[in-house]
Amino acid sequence: MIDQITIARIQDAAQIIDIVSDFVTLRRRGVNWVGLCPFHDDRTPSFYVSPAKNICKCFACGEGGSPIHFVMKHEQLSYYEALKYVARKYSIEVVETEFTDEEKQAQSDRESMFILNEYARDFFVKILHTHPEGKAVGLTYFRERGFRDDIIKKFQLGYSPEQRDAFSQEAQKAGYKRDFLLKTGLSAGGEHNQRLVDRFRGRVIFPVHKLSGKVVAFGGRILKKVDNTGKYVNSPESEIYSKSNELYGIYFAKSAIVKQDKCFLVEGYTDVISMHQAGIENVVSSSGTALTHGQIRMIHRFSENITVLYDGDAAGIKAALRGIDLLLEDGMNVKVVLLPPGEDPDSFAKKQNADNFHRYISDNEVDFIRFKTQLLLEEVGDDPIKRAGLISNVVESIALIPNTITRSVYIQDCSQLLNMQERVLIAEINKIRKRNYERKKEQDDKAVARGENQEQSTDPAEERSKVRRISSLNPYDKYEREILRYVVRYGNTPIYQKFEKQKRKEGKKVVEEDVLVEVGPGVTEFVQYDLERDQIGFSNDLYRQMFEEAVKNIKDAEFNSGRYFLSHPDPKVNKLASELMSDRYHLSKIHSKILGEEMGDKSSRLLEKNLLHSYVPRATTELKNVYVLQKIEEIKKEMKSGNKDDYVTLITRLQQLQEIKKVLAKELGERIVLKY
Repeated sequence: MIDQITIARIQDAAQIIDIVSDFVTLRRRGVNWVGLCPFHDDRTPSFYVSPAKNICKCFACGEGGSPIHFVMKHEQLSYYEALKYVARKYSIEVVETEFTDEEKQAQSDRESMFILNEYARDFFVKILHTHPEGKAVGLTYFRERGFRDDIIKKFQLGYSPEQRDAFSQEAQKAGYKRDFLLKTGLSAGGEHNQRLVDRFRGRVIFPVHKLSGKVVAFGGRILKKVDNTGKYVNSPESEIYSKSNELYGIYFAKSAIVKQDKCFLVEGYTDVISMHQAGIENVVSSSGTALTHGQIRMIHRFSENITVLYDGDAAGIKAALRGIDLLLEDGMNVKVVLLPPGEDPDSFAKKQNADNFHRYISDNEVDFIRFKTQLLLEEVGDDPIKRAGLISNVVESIALIPNTITRSVYIQDCSQLLNMQERVLIAEINKIRKRNYERKKEQDDKAVARGENQEQSTDPAEERSKVRRISSLNPYDKYEREILRYVVRYGNTPIYQKFEKQKRKEGKKVVEEDVLVEVGPGVTEFVQYDLERDQIGFSNDLYRQMFEEAVKNIKDAEFNSGRYFLSHPDPKVNKLASELMSDRYHLSKIHSKILGEEMGDKSSRLLEKNLLHSYVPRATTELKNVYVLQKIEEIKKEMKSGNKDDYVTLITRLQQLQEIKKVLAKELGERIVLKY
């Protein structure tokens, strides 16, 4: 465990801009910063970061929170693991005792798998540099490929011995369980308690890192020819690794991509390493697999500009064409470079320095329309049928571009290159876009239908819809939420302070000054008193939990409710606090009328704190009002049920509630005490 003093130091040091900038490219917009949300498919910036409040918030999917919560969500870490991550960033020492067997057992599967991967990486690196087989086989291979020692260490390259279970045996001796060795894919077999077999035995190792630098998977290349064995083997899909959402080299490239505002995309591990060695660091690899939307979105966080580098052979050309449409669909600015015949990025980078490489790129990169059109024109020749197919092929790609202006520019270029009228191309593109839209809508509708009986959806839009449905079923929700907003924002802040004019002598002069003579109850204390005396509580479990925690800290003069809830270990609490603290949740329309309609949101926020004496009692009274209305409806329904024995009691109760309703309707906005 981490002590509270250290936690406070970490929270004080953590700056939201510093944390988020490690993963998202941010641009200033007024007093805030904005970028593409890393938690959903965001094509227009909707992720806002507020340095003043030290929180982030996506106004599309709703994700956000404090620096700690952002790290928890982005890196899939526990609260304490996220604290340690931030502590390392700010060089804050965290002293913890070594994990006992019981503590290891208590770790979640994900955390255990990450810990095991780190152990495996260190094992493979150690074997490469110290073991006779590792030095003779693995290290020799890397050096023959021309990799310098500093590059080998930078990418944490390693070697797994030929022995069938060398790693598995060492890992188990170190206390790592068979279950996790199998889940991560580091070991295979082991059925019926048989001995485990190392997946990567006899291979050089390429660790795959997440954006944060954590090892999420491994790739291994065999050095001997073995029948029915692929040259490369990769970690299988697991709870921590999804091949379609990872890019090899992104951890080492992210800063350079932002600085250069461009990303080079290549196919293999060694392509990335060789380009780094040549001084080109803004490069990532799809690891030899087909490019996916998840991988593209990761690049899009750092830059909209991507240059695809592929081998100059036929396979490289086809790979380039396959990936282009996905890049266009995600709104990327795409350039393509085909290297000289017989060259791949690995071999080509070894022959160049950074300046020569960049010069070759600038001289040979072309936008996708020219690349695809010229390439296909060479194939179709003068055949009119094939030419029509070519036009359809190119138009299909243009139709995927989401930006209207960019699409128009490409239509003009395509018109000139293919000698076609623009209006014909536009008409065809509109047909394709309409068809694509209808197809996607149909797929979405089917997906929603399939998910109707699921307990929980991972789609942000569906989750927001679910929240709205819950709110519509619970008539108290929006009123309870408004009360909780004041509690989270202001906590123990007094709802009023009373000053009186008093005179005092200052030499021969008499000075008049405002003297504090009375301090009202804190927001949380007032809400507790005002609701408890009328026996009203929060119907929403999460709201009730947060309110009860705030009540426990009523007597603590140093208690900062906003900071407390934004740093809460429960992600649900953390997320809701972020929403309630964000500017989007400002004064309700009714409350704003107190200030006047001409008053803007900014002025409202500035005055809100000074008008807590009006707003907070009104918020509790609004909840009481809806409570009374619901009780009236319940009594009316009960009277219709025909139970004559209770009729007189119900009539009396109904009359009492209707009188209270009149008072609330007349005086809503002032502090009302319900007496019945």
